[in-house]
Amino acid sequence: MDKVSYGLEGKVALITGASRGIGLELARQLKEEKAKVVICARKAEGLKAAVEELGQEGVLAIPCHIAKENEVTALFQALMEAHGRLDILVNNVGMNLRTPGLADVELGLWQKIVDSNLTGTFLCSRAAAGIMRGQNCGKIINVSSTAGRRAAPPMGIYGIAKAGVEMMTRVLAAELAKNNVQVNAVAPSMVKTGFSKPFWSNPEKHDLITERIPLGRLAEAGDVAGPVLFLASTAADYITGQTIVVDGGTTIV
Repeated sequence: MDKVSYGLEGKVALITGASRGIGLELARQLKEEKAKVVICARKAEGLKAAVEELGQEGVLAIPCHIAKENEVTALFQALMEAHGRLDILVNNVGMNLRTPGLADVELGLWQKIVDSNLTGTFLCSRAAAGIMRGQNCGKIINVSSTAGRRAAPPMGIYGIAKAGVEMMTRVLAAELAKNNVQVNAVAPSMVKTGFSKPFWSNPEKHDLITERIPLGRLAEAGDVAGPVLFLASTAADYITGQTIVVDGGTTIV
């Protein structure tokens, strides 16, 4: 099958949490599209390894903890100094831990998960919106999760945060429509990355999960990257406030 081209050459794209997994695959594919790629992650060593894998040409790497306002401000300042504009923001950072029930969870654990998944998405989206309104164009794509649509107590806080990401997507889409900025999301089910390795690396758990998926396999990072690149392209200029579910058909049965 011929490779799809999304027409993103020269576009400036920022991907958060891009040192591995879905974010790294997105950076790879955006670079192949000849976009100007900016990646961030919390740990400098992870970013260094990502740049070595991607190649330095056309890639700018900036360490950033996206739940810290001062670091987000510095991230966007560095991006604008380097490129002078921002066309695409992909809010990809996510963090999940098995947690007690909500009636028993400690506030610190709640805040850690909500900050990584929801507050960080807000801070980056707010900064991007300020730039994109001035340009009168732009794309914000949030990576949510099917966990935000179905109660799963061991992932309760993560699911609540991702549900918040989807509502934020709709609210921002409504607010920024007059500025020609489209805001959308993708909601994958389990993706075969290091993030979910404790599940898919166990053969028994892997088989239990995949037998519930109509397409019969776990998603790969590239399965998520394709819909994100579509939403970043001009083909999606009339789509806003939507979430594309990427789950191999799990939610249709």
